Amino acid sequence: MSTAAEHALGHMGAGETAARARGLTKAYGSGETAVLALDSVDVDIARGRFTAVMGPSGSGKSTLMHCLAGLDSVSAGQVWLGDTEITGLRERELTRLRRDRIGFMFQSFNLIPTLNAAENITLPMDIAGKKPDEEWLDRVIDQLGLHDRLKHRPAQLSGGQQQRVACARALASRPELIFADEPTGNLDSRAGLEVLGFLRDAVDELRQTVVMVTHDPGAAAHADLVLFLGDGRIVDEMARPTADAVLERMKRFDTIRGTFEDGTALDGTGAPDRKGVLDQGIAPDRD
Repeated sequence: MSTAAEHALGHMGAGETAARARGLTKAYGSGETAVLALDSVDVDIARGRFTAVMGPSGSGKSTLMHCLAGLDSVSAGQVWLGDTEITGLRERELTRLRRDRIGFMFQSFNLIPTLNAAENITLPMDIAGKKPDEEWLDRVIDQLGLHDRLKHRPAQLSGGQQQRVACARALASRPELIFADEPTGNLDSRAGLEVLGFLRDAVDELRQTVVMVTHDPGAAAHADLVLFLGDGRIVDEMARPTADAVLERMKRFDTIRGTFEDGTALDGTGAPDRKGVLDQGIAPDRD
């Protein structure tokens, strides 16, 4: 399947692609108990764009992010960060690549409680023995409105402020690509909207590239592009999304999934018709 980036932005060369995968396959286990989390996925992540990845629980969206970020190995296929193929790298090389070229945001913030906000922001660069670009760092902190919170430890910050610190940490080294895994999952609606606004600004104002995994149609509406996963495959895509349009698309997943789970769709034996569900791109028990 051709990717949404090509549809929305025209055909892209490698220089315009922040990350890409070809034939990306990820299986857990072996033999009859094997679970195919990703099934020969081809995808391009456009540089300088905000891409959201959505799908029902078990669709493979987090696995896709982890494989693109080099956090998980692949069973088959190839993954590139820019022009660097990462699928053949050793763990030490992957660690260096993630540290130097990728930023991460997670639902749980992952801040060190004994460090203040400023120390948490620069921690990855401190570990690497690198000095931050002070002009860039000041711009990031200003963009996120953190100047008056830099001396505060995480326990002294609200959830939204902690996620802003995590966002600043992801941006601080000026990475090629930022991966955000449910970044608003632990926030109230107001704080969540603030963080989404900052991610949007990171793309528009700071020229960053963001890939966000989310369940929330409202969050996905902040993206330039939404990729929909089902049964370990990219089954649809939406450029210039709106919350209503994304919600309508996700309802199709929910309807099919609900039919399977309540047993109303039956095969000839009176059991739920699993094949009929899977043929429509939904995997009920895989993340």
